[in-house]
Amino acid sequence: MDTTSESTRIYNRISSNWLSAIIFAAAICIAAWMLSTTWRKTHETKETIKVTGLAEKDFISDLIVWSGSFSRKMMSMQEAFSALKKDADAIQKYLIGKGVNAKEIVFSAVNINKEFKTVYDNNGRVKDSYFDGYTLTQSVDIESKEVDKIETMSREVTELINSGIEFNSSEPRYYYTKLAQLKLEMLAAATADAKSRADRIAKNAGGGLGTLRNAAMGIFQITGQNSNEEYSYGGNFNTSSKNKTASITARLEFGID
Repeated sequence: MDTTSESTRIYNRISSNWLSAIIFAAAICIAAWMLSTTWRKTHETKETIKVTGLAEKDFISDLIVWSGSFSRKMMSMQEAFSALKKDADAIQKYLIGKGVNAKEIVFSAVNINKEFKTVYDNNGRVKDSYFDGYTLTQSVDIESKEVDKIETMSREVTELINSGIEFNSSEPRYYYTKLAQLKLEMLAAATADAKSRADRIAKNAGGGLGTLRNAAMGIFQITGQNSNEEYSYGGNFNTSSKNKTASITARLEFGID
């Protein structure tokens, strides 16, 4: 009998048994880990706190945009152009006299409308149509950071009408040039307000606030101060008031410890 061969067979058999035992033990450990992970995920708390934070801030517009239009109607286009040019020169002189910077005064191109007059018979049918003259219209626009000065001028511009100019003045529009910075500051404040509300709710319920699960910015609105403007789903952006109020919401969702 070959004792060496017998020893080798015994050694191989023992090694095989040990390897099988190691593999079996490893399989048990992996199965236990997977079972533990699955249990933890399926039994993890689904309870959350959802809150909405709000931030509001009053501010004063720092940019004003104003526009007006004037026109002339004559049978001759050349005469209408000449009269409109005189009106434009008079308007520019008037605005500069009110302290407006000449660089901020912008005149549009002249709009020309060839008009016809229609004549109807007693039955309401078209009887005739004839040329009724040329109507030339031009607008003037001002965009300025001197809000108070342009605002005052817009109220006094009717003085041009008294000088014989057919002038129509629009209501000023008010804007804020630092709106992006204001929005970021308010979003931070709304988020802090939401976090404070969530903390209070969790403490009152005898629990603790967990990790942040979700966050979203709500509607950003700009309304006139002390106005009855309604908030809109898409966001209201007031341009008719110099003094405005901005508001923004932030929606947060936290887990519960």
